Amino acid sequence: MKLVILIPAYNEEQTIESLIESIPKTISGIETISILVIDDGSTDKTANLAKTAGAIVISHNQNLGVGSAFKTGLNHALELDADILVNIDADGQFSAKQIPLLIDPIMTGNADFISGDRFRDYDGSINKPEDMSSIKYWGNKQMARLISILTQKQFTDVSCGFRAYSKEALLNLNLTGRFTYTQETFLDLANKDVIISTLPVKVTYFPDRKSRVAGNIGHYIYRTVNIIFRTYRDYRPLRFFTGLGIIPFFFGLACGIFTFIHYLNVGKITPYKSLGIIGIYLISIALILWIVGILADMFVRLRINQERILYFLKKKQYSNTQDNNRELKQMNYSDDK
Repeated sequence: MKLVILIPAYNEEQTIESLIESIPKTISGIETISILVIDDGSTDKTANLAKTAGAIVISHNQNLGVGSAFKTGLNHALELDADILVNIDADGQFSAKQIPLLIDPIMTGNADFISGDRFRDYDGSINKPEDMSSIKYWGNKQMARLISILTQKQFTDVSCGFRAYSKEALLNLNLTGRFTYTQETFLDLANKDVIISTLPVKVTYFPDRKSRVAGNIGHYIYRTVNIIFRTYRDYRPLRFFTGLGIIPFFFGLACGIFTFIHYLNVGKITPYKSLGIIGIYLISIALILWIVGILADMFVRLRINQERILYFLKKKQYSNTQDNNRELKQMNYSDDK
């Protein structure tokens, strides 16, 4: 089996070299280990140091965001014929020594996607990591609660940057967010019935370091919720639009009932004529939303079929790429002889 370690990096010259050097050189059951660094438009020595440390480096011309960096890495990992992909943050928060534990459920066939859980211990207790800010901890808990509701599965951490994917998960994964990929990955794979598991991992927070993804909590929450909002809209349109229509429907119904009762009592709707019109307007909005939901739900089958076609196209594309690479290696070997 071939393992690819993916490290999205942006201006991480202080930690990138030591992280690469700490990655295990051999893991039981793994034939080859490749380290792939996606330099997301760094302006420091991140790319050069990563190359010197022995990593394959792919550079973006500008900073596109960790979501775009992950997608670039995902495609290159498939081109490298990865059987398992592990992505780990470049800042040194996670110990690379935990990689064998993280990939074990995939190697034993018990899961296709393993996400590190920073908050759960092996005894099942939930704790805030040392030096993690309380507001960030609270925000992560709320995000996990939201994703758990949307996927109808129970998670305590959906934002961890230390994860492992089987080839099946990689081929199924289709992401759209540039800003981040963590929560969208859960939604995308959960809706495709990919087996998801979590594993307690140790994390180190540096009090003097500001997160580049969640440096501004309000901005981070807004952009993350926006990605979740669009993903849930696309995967569960009937439930999504039905939920949107419930509030105006009941407000409109309440206005209509009040106006109707007044009419029965006094024989006219004045002075509540405007209230009756508002009721009709709100109910109409609700009905339109529900109709849109029904129509969108009809297109879900088309999207599912398109993603399935995309899955087989990717499988064929990367199989051909791997065959071509093998042929080139054989040709070079023959030329050397």
